[in-house]
Amino acid sequence: MGLEIVPAESGRAFKQFIDLPWKIYRGDPYWVPPLKSDVRSLLSLRHPFYRHAERALFLALRDGQPAGRIAAIVNTRHNEFHKDKVGFFGFFECENDEETAGILLNAAQDWVAGKKMDTIRGPMNPSTNEECGLLVENFLSPPFVMMTYNFPYYQDLLQAHGYGKAKDLLAFWYPVGKAIPPRLERIVDKVMKKEEGLRVRHVDMKRFEEDLEAVRVIYNEAWEKNWGFVPMTREEIDHLARKLKPILVPEIVNLAFVGGEPAGFAMGLPDFNCVLKILNGRMTPLGMLKALKASRNIRAGRCLTLGVREKFRRRGIETPLFAMTWKGGIDLGYHYGEFSWVLEDNLPILEAVGKIFSGTHYKTYRIFEKTL
Repeated sequence: MGLEIVPAESGRAFKQFIDLPWKIYRGDPYWVPPLKSDVRSLLSLRHPFYRHAERALFLALRDGQPAGRIAAIVNTRHNEFHKDKVGFFGFFECENDEETAGILLNAAQDWVAGKKMDTIRGPMNPSTNEECGLLVENFLSPPFVMMTYNFPYYQDLLQAHGYGKAKDLLAFWYPVGKAIPPRLERIVDKVMKKEEGLRVRHVDMKRFEEDLEAVRVIYNEAWEKNWGFVPMTREEIDHLARKLKPILVPEIVNLAFVGGEPAGFAMGLPDFNCVLKILNGRMTPLGMLKALKASRNIRAGRCLTLGVREKFRRRGIETPLFAMTWKGGIDLGYHYGEFSWVLEDNLPILEAVGKIFSGTHYKTYRIFEKTL
């Protein structure tokens, strides 16, 4: 029977597509199994992302058994926003075999080329607004929530088939400690005294929809000029908010207002990956009881967004936002955290992370691309 490639849009092939990572990472201590319902949601054509995007799913079979998978994606909003002709690949999982990787990558390349794209880039699952990037540095610890994980050989497979670096995404580790660093505290005091109209506060879960509207205003403007960024539609933001709301902790989700106008926000999440480990992909009653117990002992968090609108930049507003998020981690009893991800050429944030936020670069994720 040998090696073959098949579409995986429905039925048994779609189930095998979802289940494949459990085979690839069996026994690995660092891989964190996602909720299968979340993966199905991201792949469902009913997801709001696919109102402006297309995708095709492919499964590689070796002697009839799943050996790899890939999604080919064309995001119309990305190409309109960046004036590109770029297609994407994502949800890439593969056995350590160049032939298997080749048949998968060729399928994705052919599909996006058929859509008149001249470049393919990834991994994107399915965009920069969700999980993205291939881990290329530091494989000896589990990922934080909503960050990717893969074996070291994945990079070799992509490079063997002509893929090169497009951009690196950096992750920083920092100890939470028992107090905000004095240097950070001094800067915060200076900013708050200078900006008389500045108010920084936790998200108010009783006024969640109102605060979500402030986030909508901030998000698409604050990240507008970032490499690879694509503005999220209202439907996408609402969908993501519904997904994250059950695990939001107000102490580490903070908004900044200047004269009552939304100016910036920082969003942290508890590192729920220890809970996902227990659930192992399924929300069973027993698993949920064990997960509830584990969630009470979370001692780490990830700061996954920190942004300020263009008109309010160069005034230090990001500093009290991050400080309040850090203080929230202290109050929650966190021991350490991750600040991720940061574009390798985002020099203002990189300088702040190193000199003010006391972060240590410890992991690198890479976006690869290939000209078609």
